[in-house]
Amino acid sequence: MIFETRDLTVRYPGAERPALDQVTLGVEPGALVAVAGPNGSGKTTLIRALLGTVPLAGGMALLNGRPSLEWPRQELARWVGVVTQREELWVPLTVEEVVLMGRYPRLGALSPVTAVDRSVVRTALERCDVLEFQRRQADSLSGGEWQRVRIARALAQEPRALVLDEPTSALDIKHEMEVLELVRTLVGEGMACLLVTHRLNVAARYADRIILLESGRLVAGGPPRDVLTAETLSQVFHWPIALTTWRDGTPQLIPLRPHESGSQPDSP
Repeated sequence: MIFETRDLTVRYPGAERPALDQVTLGVEPGALVAVAGPNGSGKTTLIRALLGTVPLAGGMALLNGRPSLEWPRQELARWVGVVTQREELWVPLTVEEVVLMGRYPRLGALSPVTAVDRSVVRTALERCDVLEFQRRQADSLSGGEWQRVRIARALAQEPRALVLDEPTSALDIKHEMEVLELVRTLVGEGMACLLVTHRLNVAARYADRIILLESGRLVAGGPPRDVLTAETLSQVFHWPIALTTWRDGTPQLIPLRPHESGSQPDSP
């Protein structure tokens, strides 16, 4: 396993209940696992635990079989590319300079940037469809453009795994689908990916497994068609939900208006 938790429990100081309560999961090479759940269900805390940035109240969080808290930061960055929900740019940098930052874990102190580094950066820019912006100031980009640049920076690390926290939340349909197609390609090449998302319909199309959290607990985990049931989703999200099935058998959810409860949508 690249990522693994065993009875993982995290409790923040002063909190009435654990942010995560005995959560067990695993993400192996060549797998895309989506983590979903309501706001406050523990999704981001799970990422923090796997990256070794929060203390554990119980259980284990492992990266490649080694406790996450024991990984030196530079070594961890050579293994895992991370795209968080939000990030502000505090210094003026071009897009190319931002993506080049992804090479730092592989460069020694004061090491010069090589032709290999620039080639990796160019490939990352191309794969995320931001090569045309490489000379622009990063603070001039739209939210969606900035998100794609951040994903390119993660790819420039040449990681063994990706952790993506709502990576497509600011993207239009075209770029959302292109990013997920890219992630699916990387997974097919052997990369492990943990994807935190609220977009369950898209997760159902791309993820090998979905982990569903509620109030810090693991409610369900498995293939999308096993996890995404109308009963489970309605209970977890406290809202009436109907399901239909796409032509490939993938479940697709439809949030209902209150007066529509109980009605069934037509299949496509």
